[in-house]
Amino acid sequence: MLTITTIAGVRARREEAGRTGLRVALVPTMGALHDGHLALVRRGRELADEVWASVFVNPAQFAPGEDFERYPRDLERDRDQLAAAGASVLFAPAAKEIFPRPPATVIDLPALTAGLCGAQRPGHFRGVALVVAKLFNIVQPHVAVFGAKDWQQAAVIRRMAADLDFPVRIEVHATVREEDGLARSSRNAYLAPKARRAAVVLHRALRRAAAAVAAGERSGAALEALLAGEVAGEPLVRLEYAAAVNPDTLEPFERAGDRVLLALAAHVGGTRLIDNEVVEVP
Repeated sequence: MLTITTIAGVRARREEAGRTGLRVALVPTMGALHDGHLALVRRGRELADEVWASVFVNPAQFAPGEDFERYPRDLERDRDQLAAAGASVLFAPAAKEIFPRPPATVIDLPALTAGLCGAQRPGHFRGVALVVAKLFNIVQPHVAVFGAKDWQQAAVIRRMAADLDFPVRIEVHATVREEDGLARSSRNAYLAPKARRAAVVLHRALRRAAAAVAAGERSGAALEALLAGEVAGEPLVRLEYAAAVNPDTLEPFERAGDRVLLALAAHVGGTRLIDNEVVEVP
């Protein structure tokens, strides 16, 4: 696996790949890799000839007071894991390489970011959209693979790519979970043992709400109340939001749709975690 740290280096390697007709899949990450990230790499290998992964802790998507400084970083370990998973290229730029000056450009999709995590983290998705747009311009992938755990992020990127005519397919891969159902996340490393055990309530709440849908529940408000009530029973978990929305528009769920996105965000022992499940409506 080739490691590249400069935009010029990526463009040179991409030009070479283009001459030979190779299809490239991009897996953007912030590092601190786990099995969920590696599943994205493996999916990329199914869709393209080469997988190019990026590791970049994006300062533009962290608000003041969030965990940018303490976000876990271990580039050597990330490099080893990506190589073992079959990635061909690792793009690991410094912040100054991506943002040599404070950006004046804003990419804002208010219809998709007004609720869920966007309501709790103002400006977060602007930072995400900007850095992903830059990666699309730099790497010029045929396909980009994202995880379903960050469903709102994937929706924002899919719409941005369509609106700006990026010739890239957006692939959303299923959430990878621990044996007890907890969604894999780099931030799980922050959890103390008691908090780790308590965090499973998020998946349990989603499963209970999904069962309610299967049993005939069609009220978005009732599903949200069910999610919130389940989480409220765990004293170490403080609910941030519980939502039942259309998975495509992220608007409040109505029976007219054939799917519902059940989504949660909560603080577990001081660590913010998110999870979701898309449920077919019979």
